[in-house]
Amino acid sequence: MLVAVIPAYNEATRVSNVVRSAQPFVDTVIVVDDGSTDGTGAVAAAAGARVIRHGENSGAGAATMTGIEAARRMGATSVVTLDADEQHDPADIPKLLEPVKRDEADIVFANRFGQRNRIPAVRRLFNGIGNIVTLLATGRWVQDSQSGYKVFGPRALEQVDLRMRGFEFCTEIVRESVQHKWRVAEVPTKVIYSEYTLAKGQSFGNGVKTAMKILLRSFLR
Repeated sequence: MLVAVIPAYNEATRVSNVVRSAQPFVDTVIVVDDGSTDGTGAVAAAAGARVIRHGENSGAGAATMTGIEAARRMGATSVVTLDADEQHDPADIPKLLEPVKRDEADIVFANRFGQRNRIPAVRRLFNGIGNIVTLLATGRWVQDSQSGYKVFGPRALEQVDLRMRGFEFCTEIVRESVQHKWRVAEVPTKVIYSEYTLAKGQSFGNGVKTAMKILLRSFLR
């Protein structure tokens, strides 16, 4: 059973489109409403998602892990995670799933930079910094380490245990792949940027803080 996990914080204007677009490609959609104040959970439920609500905003990593744990309880064999802001195209799900179906990968990372996407220079810069920090913290290079679009195959789904609550969880997933010796695949995907998605991205200052958290915890663990 393939389950889509969508962490969402104040995405009432967009989450229903993401849910409906993902439904043809998966068996169940789980939306984790991470303490939203704009009715995100109700909108997602009306679109047909199973909604789990955090009482307060806990962070993207915490919301993702909540969704993964729920999918495991439901008996999922694979999970695809994607953002709630329409940045990812759910039509890419079958392509991301292929390496798992062929038993060639335990985890598949989407790669926004692997095809001709129109990506602003500042996003390319931040992603490059994120990739370098991830390499320093984990020893593994991933072309798009900070993307929330991923597929966890059966082994990765069983073993993943995220402890970082914020955006640094993307690097933590790469570290998990190294520690558990998961087979890794990277697949080029489409990305859809808008004024909205660009405005809600991390600032440079927050990105530096995230990088420091990642490096500190990688050496303490």
